[in-house]
Amino acid sequence: MTEVKDFLVDKSALRLNRFASADAIPGEGQALLRLDRFALTSNNVTYAAIGEQFGYWKFFPAPAPNGRVPVWGFADVVESKCADVAVGERIWGYYPIATHLVVTPMRVNTRGFVDGAAHRVSLPPVYNQYERVAADPAYRREHEGHIALFRPLFVTGFLIDDFLDESGFFGARRVMLSSASSKTALGLAKCLKDRAGVEVIGLTSARNAEFVRKIGYYDRVVSYERLGELPNDQPALLVDMAGDAPLIDALAHRLGDAFVYNCMVGGTHWETGARATEGPPRTLFFAPDRIMKRNKDWGADGFAARYATAWSGFLDSTAGWLKIIEKSGEEAVSDAWRALLDGQARPEEGYVLRV
Repeated sequence: MTEVKDFLVDKSALRLNRFASADAIPGEGQALLRLDRFALTSNNVTYAAIGEQFGYWKFFPAPAPNGRVPVWGFADVVESKCADVAVGERIWGYYPIATHLVVTPMRVNTRGFVDGAAHRVSLPPVYNQYERVAADPAYRREHEGHIALFRPLFVTGFLIDDFLDESGFFGARRVMLSSASSKTALGLAKCLKDRAGVEVIGLTSARNAEFVRKIGYYDRVVSYERLGELPNDQPALLVDMAGDAPLIDALAHRLGDAFVYNCMVGGTHWETGARATEGPPRTLFFAPDRIMKRNKDWGADGFAARYATAWSGFLDSTAGWLKIIEKSGEEAVSDAWRALLDGQARPEEGYVLRV
């Protein structure tokens, strides 16, 4: 029997959080993973903010009114009653903020396994896959912080870039990214910059504008307070990481008919709601659906090769600006969660944590 510490948040009041203890006893065919390092970013705030609507709370259920916030990270197998999963293996995947997770490995192969827990069977499969780092030729222990922070977010940016290109950018000549300093937006901006052909505009707070400008991924940076400076002489689309209804309405008033498409991705401005009344309809981009499409189009190896090329270029580009903040303990987790909720996290920093 192993004591598990769980970080629980009130699903209707995200600032209310606490740690709770429970016992973990893996059964036959199961394994116990100890979460070692995980990233906490505004993407996890989005998971919580839209958790009921899109099912993110279902991956790691908790007694009402609480939820267990999903994160991406690395864990070690510390106990196994599954013949094909060995104690000591290091595993990359999707976890709750906790010390441990019991998984039920199924479809085990040299690359990893799927958690076959009954409550996860109907959920998007991309979140149920766990990878053995020993089978990943690109894995480097010294890059774990970068991987935890950016891999799940960069793949979303990579897929949005691909989707927009395939769609001819819906006729747009400019692509605006709200929450331009967020990790997902930075990854997308780098992909768009490398592709060329459209102007990439970062929309951000006045506090973060200088950082976003210096990083070099955006052709133009406009703070939320100065939307009147946005050009409106060519068609433009929005990739909305913020979920900020007043912002969308303000963009619609400024751009008029030049506002041709609104791609909904995140909710970093989680308290403003998402009931914009102006502009084009919000169209949800759901990365797991795009992954399934491109795996079918390109094959798993083809997808991996394209992604690896883009990831390598992005990883190299972060050397000049990214500072990884590594901390451990319950207080460190609570403090980081609060900073992200309140928009106080510095864009050039990334939290890599241990409970």
